[in-house]
Amino acid sequence: MTVLVLTGRLDPTADLVVTELHRRRVPVFRCDPADFPGRVDVAAEFRGAGWTGWLRTPHHTVDLGAVRSAYFRRPGPIAVDTGPAPEWATAEARGGFGGLLQAVPYWLNHPGRMTHAEYKPVQLAAAARAGLDTPRTLVTSDPDAARRFVAELPRVVYKAFSSTVRSDDGRRFIYTSLVTPADIDDGVRHTAHLFQEWIDKEYEIRLTVVGDRFFAARLTGRSHAARIDWRADYDAIEYAVADVPADVRRAVTALLAGLDLRFAAMDFAVRPDGRWVFLDLNPNGQWGWIEHETGLPIKAAITDALTTPPR
Repeated sequence: MTVLVLTGRLDPTADLVVTELHRRRVPVFRCDPADFPGRVDVAAEFRGAGWTGWLRTPHHTVDLGAVRSAYFRRPGPIAVDTGPAPEWATAEARGGFGGLLQAVPYWLNHPGRMTHAEYKPVQLAAAARAGLDTPRTLVTSDPDAARRFVAELPRVVYKAFSSTVRSDDGRRFIYTSLVTPADIDDGVRHTAHLFQEWIDKEYEIRLTVVGDRFFAARLTGRSHAARIDWRADYDAIEYAVADVPADVRRAVTALLAGLDLRFAAMDFAVRPDGRWVFLDLNPNGQWGWIEHETGLPIKAAITDALTTPPR
């Protein structure tokens, strides 16, 4: 059995899993689909009982029949920028090379399921159906609707659908921020915006789920920035291992089953009365720093999932 790891060349989180697979003497084939066709070649044939053939990089070749599971981490997009018709060639590469990858029998997570689950409106609706508490949320491109929503609630935050934006000076990270009606102008009309009820909280939870294994870390912000968005000030976070309430565990299990996910990094706000409120979900979220800070064995759980896929 070979595990296919799809990610970019520089990915410390994937490195953790690859190292653990090597330690267990599990064959690994790592590549970035963005390198096709320049640095990755493929030849595959279908004879009615699955695809046979190979994937090849300058350093390694793998028998497609030996690939049983795939870990989709942070691969680059398939894009062909050479030849007389690059747009057509890109579509063909995605349909052919990308299609062969999609035929791998077991994924953590399947790229198509991840794309669907990444939409915040989808997450919130699915979380509510599963029985989780969720905050009031507005998605709008209308400034008046935004002002009314913000005025109706004691405190409201703005959240970006995409965490980073390109600018003339490079990439800029967009953090969650408190907003008032006076902050909202006609710039809202330029695109969709998400405004959400602020949840009064004692701390936040980063819950990493791998199959049926739950790893909960309590994150307590010790600065104003970290209390609004812990990503804004990692140095001011206090970490601790937390237990997952039984009702939350049942609801999360139902949520991930409904989204057909086997891995997720989820964020919750925990109210002073102990109630967990679902904030969002990342089907490909970071977890390496959580294991480093808490000792939770997430790497081992991911490796277990990739080497013992369900039948």
